[in-house]
Amino acid sequence: MLNDISSALTLLRSRRSGKARDMATPGPDAAQMADIIAIATRVPDHGKLAPWRIIEVPLDARERFAAMLVTAYHAERPTAGRLEIEAIDAFARQAPTMLALLSTPNSASHIPLWEQQLSAGAMTMQLLNAAHAHGFVANWLTGWPATSAAVATSLGAIGDEERIIGFVFIGTATKALEERPRPLTADVVTQWDES
Repeated sequence: MLNDISSALTLLRSRRSGKARDMATPGPDAAQMADIIAIATRVPDHGKLAPWRIIEVPLDARERFAAMLVTAYHAERPTAGRLEIEAIDAFARQAPTMLALLSTPNSASHIPLWEQQLSAGAMTMQLLNAAHAHGFVANWLTGWPATSAAVATSLGAIGDEERIIGFVFIGTATKALEERPRPLTADVVTQWDES
C-alpha cells in the first residue's frame, strides 16, 4: 500500500501542462480515452447531476472545426488581421486529441449553480491528471474560442448557463516540459482566527 501511495504522490507532484502546439502522436487510443474519461468523472458532484459534458473533436473533423472557428471569429471581429485568423485556424489543428468541455448546470436543481460549476472544473482537472497517469501530456486552453457564443452553440450549449470550460488537448510531448514557479504554501494558506 505504501508503494501505491508513494507512486500516486509522485505522479501528482510531476503533473504539468505541455503546450498543445508541441504535442505529437500518439494520443490516447479508444480504450485509454474511455479510461481517462471514466477517471475524470470521479469528482465531487453534489446531487449526482454530472453538470458537464465532454465533446471529442476527432482528427477527421478538425478541418471543419477550424473553419467554424474562423467563421465565428470573422463574424465577431470583421477587421481581424491575417495573423489573428491564422492563430484561430491553428487552434483546432493542435495535438492528436482535442476535447471541448462544457459546464452544463441543471438550473432546476436545488444544488447551487456555483457548486455545479466547481464540479465541472474538478472534472477538467481530473481529466488532466488521468491523461498524465496514462503517460500523455495535456493542456487546458481557453482564450477566445472558450468565450464565443457561436462556438458554444456549435458545441451544443443551450442557454446562457451552459458555457465552455475550455479545450483539453492530449498527446505525446515532443520536448521536455518546463516547470513553472509554484506558490509557496505559506503564501496561500492562513489559519482562521476568530479574534
